[in-house]
Amino acid sequence: MDRILIAGNWKMNKDAKGTIDFAKKIKKYSFNEGDEVCLIPPFTDLKILKDELDGTNIKIGAQNCHFEDNGAYTGEISSEMLKEIGVEFCIVGHSERREYFGETDKSCNKKIIKLLEKGITPILCVGEKEDIREAGAEQSLISKQLGEAFIGIKQADVPKVIIAYEPIWAIGTGKTATPEQAQEMSAFIRGFMSGLFSEAIGECMMILYGGSVKPENARDILRQRDINGALVGGASLDPKSLYELVKISADLKK
Repeated sequence: MDRILIAGNWKMNKDAKGTIDFAKKIKKYSFNEGDEVCLIPPFTDLKILKDELDGTNIKIGAQNCHFEDNGAYTGEISSEMLKEIGVEFCIVGHSERREYFGETDKSCNKKIIKLLEKGITPILCVGEKEDIREAGAEQSLISKQLGEAFIGIKQADVPKVIIAYEPIWAIGTGKTATPEQAQEMSAFIRGFMSGLFSEAIGECMMILYGGSVKPENARDILRQRDINGALVGGASLDPKSLYELVKISADLKK
């Protein structure tokens, strides 16, 4: 496997002091030059973490952005603001944003277009709730999410978008999709992108799995053919746990 990205989504956790403490601890571990790691803290911690990790190969991502550069959008942050402080990744359409804050496939599309314009890598989240899976409609839902998210995006820019498959029924519930389930849906996503654009594009898409990933189950998930990394939640809040995930990914790339 050529590439494995470990992206840690901190969600609404860690204040400034906790962020600095995390950075000091994680810098004590030895990372390889080829390790791909991204930490995605709350907005208030972005600049702090960027400065604290300067000189390391750990990149910084944001949890959301607005699709306009500026304007009367109280409470929003633009991709231009993110770019200014060195943010390199940004999550789009996380299930919690969709469920609690009205994120739509249309707004995801606008955000992806804007992030690509600014040179920031979008991490597009797609996935189904438990009732959708029980009804056997998960592929139909994800086809819709992907189809609408990539409207108007140039073929040359499509591989710049990372897709994260996150079965909603396995987020924060303690449940985890089996490696076979994760692989099946990741393969479906790759195949769908091949059909939407081309086989070459489908093959080079980076697809992450997100859903209760931790060191205990990461190896079996990350060794699947169509999975190129993990979008990690709780396990990314602990420096030792994050480092273990990165080491597992490095071992699988050998």
